[in-house]
Amino acid sequence: MTITESIKEAVGLASHEQQEPKKATRAEMSAAKLPLPYRDSCAHLLIPLNRCRFEEFYLPWKCENERHSYEKCQYEEFKQRMAKMEELRAAKGGARSN
Repeated sequence: MTITESIKEAVGLASHEQQEPKKATRAEMSAAKLPLPYRDSCAHLLIPLNRCRFEEFYLPWKCENERHSYEKCQYEEFKQRMAKMEELRAAKGGARSN
């Protein structure tokens, strides 16, 4: 491990291949009163974001780090879904499912 990688890991910026993100359990999502559509693989980031928003009276500049990490997680999940869809479409020979 290089010095740069150890610094990124210490700060929490290590790549997704090196660390597995913590998943929120159903009980945690229920206790945080997350709506059903938001109970996905990024819920572990939405719970502290909503808590921060509530504590800071929804001021948009107060919870920027939490919001950015949640939106990045959503984007990464979207890219994974699109890659899977392209893989399935290629297996069908380019035919659409609908």
